[in-house]
This record gives sequence, structure tokens and C-alpha cells, in this order.
Amino acid sequence: ADKLLEDVIDELLEKNPDLSTEEKEEHLRIQRQADAFTSTELDELLLKYDCKAPSGNPYSPSFPFNLMFKTSIGPEGTAVGYLRPETAQGLFVNFKRLLDVNAQKMPFAAAQIGLGFRNEIAPRAGLLRVREFCMGEIEHFVNPEDKSHPNFASVADKELVLFGRENQLGSGKTQFISAGEAVKCGLVNNETLAYFMARTQLYMERIGMDPSRLRFRQHLSTEMAHYAADCWDLEIKSSYGWIECVGHADRACYDLEVHSKVTKTPMLATLKLDTPKEIEVAKLKFDRKTLGQVFKQDQRNVSRALEALAEDWKTFAPIAEQLESDGKATVDGFEITKGMVTWTQAKKKVHEIKFTPSVIEPSFGMGRILYSLLEHCFYQREADEQRCVMKFNPRVAPYKCAVLPISSGDETNAVVDEIAADLMESDLSTRVDKSTAALGRRYARADEIGVPFAVTVDFDTLADGSVTVRERDSMLQIRLPKSEVTSLIFNIVHGRTTWEAAKEKYPSVQVNEDGEATKEGPVGKTVIDGTIRGKFSRPAQKIV
Repeated sequence: ADKLLEDVIDELLEKNPDLSTEEKEEHLRIQRQADAFTSTELDELLLKYDCKAPSGNPYSPSFPFNLMFKTSIGPEGTAVGYLRPETAQGLFVNFKRLLDVNAQKMPFAAAQIGLGFRNEIAPRAGLLRVREFCMGEIEHFVNPEDKSHPNFASVADKELVLFGRENQLGSGKTQFISAGEAVKCGLVNNETLAYFMARTQLYMERIGMDPSRLRFRQHLSTEMAHYAADCWDLEIKSSYGWIECVGHADRACYDLEVHSKVTKTPMLATLKLDTPKEIEVAKLKFDRKTLGQVFKQDQRNVSRALEALAEDWKTFAPIAEQLESDGKATVDGFEITKGMVTWTQAKKKVHEIKFTPSVIEPSFGMGRILYSLLEHCFYQREADEQRCVMKFNPRVAPYKCAVLPISSGDETNAVVDEIAADLMESDLSTRVDKSTAALGRRYARADEIGVPFAVTVDFDTLADGSVTVRERDSMLQIRLPKSEVTSLIFNIVHGRTTWEAAKEKYPSVQVNEDGEATKEGPVGKTVIDGTIRGKFSRPAQKIV
């Protein structure tokens, strides 16, 4: 129902471009809160906007439904199971093993990638709304009393576009602010959460996303999980609008506490103190006879629950007050009466503190990120709209380099095979195109699939062993010895050098319409001219 509301508001704004700024802002404010409305509020808004089914009839009242896929287990199908809606729970169940692997040290993180399943009622928009999807999740376990991050200083100055809940309900404007300042002013709850937000931003920029189409939107209080301390979604703008692609949530201690209660297994970490500390505790004395008569086999569970609360007077004090005032209190679903236990407040010197860790979770939707990257990388050449290009960053391009012979002779083909083998030996995925198509056409084929560099073996190669390397986006070319091709491509792909540095080191070349290259000079400056056949570089000064 919330998606219906969002769609009908989009349609309204499109059909009424002359609405006042105030009216537009009001409609957009309602649209931004669509996820947060109750079913009753959604029904009222759908009636207000006259939202109807394709048949022309009004929709029936909205109702909540289970987003998890239900399935039957066993030969007779009598056991009920559910496909996992997220990968995180497997990490929570194995928390004790993960803590042991990390030598009981806190904080620490674990990551997992796998499939999740959601009961999506309206699959659409390619990879954006599907029932089965790939997701990657990081679970960072941290002391709830200290959510600082040891590496936060390395990203504190990173500028982020944040869309806080107050701005969503008010001005509708985003703000440009550093991660450190966002934590300092309380906009982002803690350093660890801001650290992962900044790292996500850096990752997106590194793989080739357009930074101007990235923002972090804070969950409204009405849409945030009841146990969460703070949540921010990285949203990426595409042709479908702003799409949430990465969730960043401070899930507090909820998951580990629930698993601990159900499995009767403590999921605790330990903080060793440099100097002993005095804490206030409750010393308990049980009436075992009364407990046994009332709770029978659950007697031990009741006493354990009370002893766990008694480790800290702050957690036991509310129970003590209830027993004093009402004569009874509820602990883990068991009703305790005053006669079952007596207590005294005392001080205890401790050398370590046990706690249930909080969890900071970045969750990545792989399909949505991949789709957004494809959109952000696609463009058409200005001189020819039929020539489409995928401007993949060399780090993530499926093919790093294309190797092309200028002619199909045996000698040039042998050099092509030699260069391709050398590139692949260095784990650089390579595309070889020995077809008889024109060289310009073969360049265009490589551009269409995002190959960042193209090595051309021409007639000069047979004479002096040099080749040309063409960069996809600028279409500029340099000439260098074939023995240096692999090291140059490898260093650019791994961020050790840049194309700009390569242009300074090697001579640029001028390419004519037949794809033939001529030397220009050591580091001669070039300008780009366009013709109906495309763009070509030429020397800035005429050669006499």
C-alpha cells in the first residue's frame, strides 16, 4: 500500500506542474513518510489521493502480512519452516565461536554473503524488487558503553550527504557534513556507525558511482525497528528515483539477548579492567522449597534469571521495588512473589565486566548496487548517440584490456597473442578481437562493454616493437614498448599510477580515420577534434 501511495503522488506531481511550492513540499513530505504510516493512515491517504485499482474500483483496506516465505519441512511436510529474510542470524547464533576465534577480544566484526528471501508482492524494476536476492552483511560487535572506533580518525573528515529525520519532516533538504561533525552534533548516534557509513561512501566512489547521486537517509522514528538505536540507508539515485541499497543499523543488544534467552546460552563478552572496580550488586537468598513447589522443573531457570539481574543493582532495583510495593514481579515470564527471595544491597570488587555486545550492521543489497552502477556508468558519445559507453572504473571492469591487430596477418596476430598471454599471466582479464571489422568499430565494441584500455598492434609494432594504448573515455592514445604494456595496465588497475601520469611519460599519438597512428613527440600536447566519424586527438601546434 505504501508503494501505491508513492506512485500516485508521483503521478499527481507530474500531471500538475503548476502546483505551488508549498503544495509540492507537502505532497513530497507525505511521500517520504509512506513507509512509516499505519494501515489505517494509509487507507485514509489512498482515499484522499483517489487511488484506484486498474479496474477503476477503490482498493480494499490495507493489512499487514508476513514478509517471510513459509515452507514445509520433512517427508510429510508437517513441520513449518521459513526461508531466511537476512543472512545475519547465522552470525548471531555462532557468536560464541566467533568470539573464541578472535581470542575473546572486543570489538570485532564478521562478514557473510548469501541469498535472502522476501515475500515481495510486486516484483518489478529488474534487480530492484525481487523475491530472491544476494546480500552481504557485516556484524560489528561492540561494547554498548563504548561505541567508539579505533580507525574513525581516518574517515572523520569524509564529507557525506545526510538526510536526517528532522529535515525529512521539515524542509526536505539534505546537508553536506563530515562524518566527525555528524557524530559530534549527535546527528549520527556513534563513531562506529559513522565509520561504516563513511567507508560505504568511499567504496561506492571507488567502484565508480557518481557521488552527486548518493545520500544517506535516516530512518524516521515510526519506521525504525523497536530495538534499534539509529539507522541510516545509503540511497542511490537512478531512473527509478532514490533507491535504498545499503542499510546501516545500530541494532543494540537485541539479537544476542533474544538468542540467549531462547537457547538458554549466555552470549557475553568480557572487558578486563586495568584496575579493579567496585560495583553495587544484590546478594540473594532463595526459599528453595517455595520455588520448587511453584515452578517445579523451571525452578533453576527462575533462580538463574534472578541471579543474572543481581549482578548489577541497577538492573535488579526495579524488581526489588515491585516486590516491595506489589508483593510480586515478573521475570522472564515467571511471576515471583516476595516470599520466594530476599536480598541485600552490597558492594563487590570486580576485575572484569561481562556484557552483551551491541551490533552495528551494514547490510549491502548486491543486486541493487550492481544495477545502480550500470546506470551510473552508461553514457553516449556526444558526437554519435549510437556509440554507447560503459565507463567502468578499471578496478571493477570485467575486462581490463582489449588487444586488437590493425590487420589480420599472421605476424600481427602472433604479437597480439603474445601480449594477451602476458596480460592474462598477470591476472588481467583480456579481450582479443581479431575480426575483420574496421578498427574504429572494434574500439566501439570494447567501449560498449566497458573495457578501459585497448592495445593496438600496428605495422610499426613489427618494425620497432612498440604498440599504442587507447583510453576509453578520452579516446587518447599513447605509444610505448610492448614489453611495458602489462606493467602499465596492472599499475593503473591497482591504483598505483594513473592515465594522466602515463600520458606524461609516453608520447601521445595522432589517429587518422583508418586507425593508423603516427608518433607526435616525447610529451607533446594535444587537442581533440571531432568529425562525423568520432573524436580524434592532434598536436596542439601544427607540425611544419
